Amino acid sequence: MKEKRWLIREDYDLETVEKLAASLGVDRIIATLLVERGVTTYEEARRFFRPGLDQINDPFLMKGMRQAIDRINEAIQRQERIMVYGDYDVDGTSAVALVYSYLKDLDRNIDFYVPDREREGYGISYQGIDYAHETGVKLMIALDCGIKAMEQVDYAKERGIDFIIGDHHLPGDEVPKAVAVLDPKQVDCPYPYKELSGCGIGFKIVEAHLEERMGVRLCDLPEQLDASRLQRQEDLKLRLLKYLDLVAISIASDIVPIMGENRVLAFFGLRVLNTKPRPGIEAILKYGHVDKRQPAEQAEQNGEKKGGYFEKELTVSDLVFLIGPRINAAGRIRSAFDSVRLMLTEDPNIARQLADDINQYNTERKDLDTAATEEAKRRIDTDPFYRDRQSLVLYDPSWHRGVVGIVASRIVEAYNKPAIVFTEGTDGLITGSARSLKEFDMHEALEKCADLLEHFGGHKSAAGVSLRKENMRAFLERFEQLVRESIGPEEVIPEVEVDAELGFSQITPKFLRILKQFAPFGPDNNVPVFVSRNLVDYNEYGSSSARIVGMKHLKFSAMSVQESMFKPYPAIAFQMAEYYNRVKNGEVFNLCYQIEENYWRGKTEIQLNVKDIKFED
Repeated sequence: MKEKRWLIREDYDLETVEKLAASLGVDRIIATLLVERGVTTYEEARRFFRPGLDQINDPFLMKGMRQAIDRINEAIQRQERIMVYGDYDVDGTSAVALVYSYLKDLDRNIDFYVPDREREGYGISYQGIDYAHETGVKLMIALDCGIKAMEQVDYAKERGIDFIIGDHHLPGDEVPKAVAVLDPKQVDCPYPYKELSGCGIGFKIVEAHLEERMGVRLCDLPEQLDASRLQRQEDLKLRLLKYLDLVAISIASDIVPIMGENRVLAFFGLRVLNTKPRPGIEAILKYGHVDKRQPAEQAEQNGEKKGGYFEKELTVSDLVFLIGPRINAAGRIRSAFDSVRLMLTEDPNIARQLADDINQYNTERKDLDTAATEEAKRRIDTDPFYRDRQSLVLYDPSWHRGVVGIVASRIVEAYNKPAIVFTEGTDGLITGSARSLKEFDMHEALEKCADLLEHFGGHKSAAGVSLRKENMRAFLERFEQLVRESIGPEEVIPEVEVDAELGFSQITPKFLRILKQFAPFGPDNNVPVFVSRNLVDYNEYGSSSARIVGMKHLKFSAMSVQESMFKPYPAIAFQMAEYYNRVKNGEVFNLCYQIEENYWRGKTEIQLNVKDIKFED
């Protein structure tokens, strides 16, 4: 187990914390967690703990939205054929499903298209435009891609096809000459929230169009509306809610920040998923061992709680680990059309068949990414070339294009260094996926290598890239130099960012109740990490409970030496079985952990999810 640095956050003002704690009537730890997340006043805390759809931004603040809605209306009025086009990952396919499902109720002359990862690659493809031209499409709405597709948009215009671009990736110095370009990251876009997912951009298109149809906006203040318009506003909220499950899935899977507008959208999207999931999502969840709750009478007989749709409440983590990989697997292994169909179908039988196929793709994907990851790690560990590298760039033509992003993520997790994993691409290029550490801006680094690249695009933490083989050596060395200039050797040591130190006496029912309301968790609002010191393994029966589970994991009970009158908490330490003897033998340790609810056989208990252990040597 590699040693980790514990970095206790101190990026907050103590006076602000004290004032917030007093105004909310909460303890200092809760106030600290809020201030760390940018919540510093009573009103901001109210909005944080009580999300409402009235908190999301006016879609018409987004540059290009007026032109986009006018062009969509024109296409509907003229009965022009529309194509909704999107990337093949979760974000892109969920965006396609969302916008297509809305527009098909207004215009049956509509189609959708997702490029083939192997034949067409990422982004707007010429093959997709040719297909649109052959089928009479006059308007293409591109989602989660297209911000750098200057040539493709010009190519489409020559064939009589207009484009609306809805993207959230960083634009270059120029944007395509489309009818409308919707991307909050454009430097002159006044939209106040910049971190929407691609599906989130699609949702804003639907929101804007539906608001115009209904003659009322979410941002209208209730006190300024008469009874009729107030009712229309409530109807608007209900009609928009049914799309937010897809937005929540995209937010979780694309790893965008879950604060501000994204947090509101994810909050209500999870509510939809937990109360009335669409057939395709319900079908896919069965392969994640998430089942519907028993009927109320049967649950009561078994001593389990009633209510809710599933046995356990779905969280962002479930979307990331259960739903996202399976939806992604179709585009990685076979065809992302299946993912879109899964999210669109209202027939439970079709949903079950598609879910079964997609789960098979996911099994195949796991085998491919496991084999590629093991081979990548073997090279890194045995090849002297990688011994002193600050970056890890690997290439193998046999690796499947659909898993190189996953492999890159695994490499970063294992070695705590920026990684790019390449494989054979199309048109004589090699193509790869890049993943980064929080200290290193991957997109900025790739911009500095642009003269060596054919294509690149993405975010600070993740990107796609392609280049010619003859440029690989020059790229590898320049990229390594950029990493060395940005990341020092000490920063390669894995770190755990700690929100606060916590005594077990502070883990009260009120504390846990408020902590739960910080959800949904994700980037910028991660599950809080605490440190507690001077602990031993000692359960409520007065003995050690340490044991190894699943060959690699350690379970035990943590009790405070100083606060022995407070009950011990069960703890799970994944991949830390090597500490079994020291914990079992009663050594005193400090614990870095998250507090979570563990659901097992109808019962829920508080559990410490251990991130690291340090012994009092």
